[in-house]
Amino acid sequence: MNQSTLAGTPLPRGRGVLSEVVTASLRSGLPPVYEPDAVLTADIWGEDCQLSLYVLYELHYRGFEDVPDEREWDPDLLRLRRSLETRFLGALRSALIEVPRTVEETFAPLLVEPVDLSGSLSHQLETSGKLWQLREYAALRSLYHLKEADPHAWVIPRLTGRAKAAMVAIEYDEFGAGRAEHIHARLYADLMKDLGLDPLYGRYLDQAPATLLATVNLMSLFGLHRALRGALVGHFACVEVTSSPGSRRLARAMRRCGAGPAAEHFYAEHVEADAVHEQIVRHEVIGGLLADEPNLEEDVAFGCAATVLLENRLTAHIERAWDRQRSALYGPWPEE
Repeated sequence: MNQSTLAGTPLPRGRGVLSEVVTASLRSGLPPVYEPDAVLTADIWGEDCQLSLYVLYELHYRGFEDVPDEREWDPDLLRLRRSLETRFLGALRSALIEVPRTVEETFAPLLVEPVDLSGSLSHQLETSGKLWQLREYAALRSLYHLKEADPHAWVIPRLTGRAKAAMVAIEYDEFGAGRAEHIHARLYADLMKDLGLDPLYGRYLDQAPATLLATVNLMSLFGLHRALRGALVGHFACVEVTSSPGSRRLARAMRRCGAGPAAEHFYAEHVEADAVHEQIVRHEVIGGLLADEPNLEEDVAFGCAATVLLENRLTAHIERAWDRQRSALYGPWPEE
């Protein structure tokens, strides 16, 4: 059986019945064994389900240490993943049943900088964030940024014409414009080093709460399903549209706390790049997609709304913890 040539992430500790079933199956090579009702009765927003989904999705990225590559397409694991993601998608649709269904209505609020930034985590970090909070935030976000743009690349073969050309142009920038040292994931690894964090891919999986895992699971869910290509474009557009103002605030936060030049540079780079990307993604990626497939407008709007929903849930989790002077991490820092 083939093993990946890249160093895979160690399997995480389970957080409940399903995640323990998944990790045990990956360790043993045997099919996952669980009661049929286990998926139906589990909290789809909870630690157990979100970790299970994350681990199953990670098989399509870099995989895990000592887990054969062939397990990516194991039918028993895929069956379990399908059951979990069906519930996840259903929960998202139920939570967003009353949101706008058009692209214009969905994106309009995101194009205007709010006057009141009291609910903005980046504003809090800019104005009063402590270095320990910046380190926690960076560790949590590493699960997203160290695979930044990877799941969005899955949509490229599902697009045509203007949408495909524009998507490739943006992804080219995300992947360093032909220079490995400029890949955005590499820039984030440099940020982590400045903050005294381990830049190893997947290093802080055991520390990531369900609210963070859900934000990464969302783009994996959209990316792996051709039927959700419109939702993935909506997710991608939402990220690009909202990135520049937040990145500006986070660059200032890094500077104010003396985090280091690489830490500041990562966000400063996104201020300019994502301001340009915002225009391209709205007018060319979304515009081109809907010119070819106008029936996908509701999916694009749904993808954007789902992104906002999960980002707001994550922000609320972090703010609750920090307001109580507690860590927002799920578990303690790993031993270095």
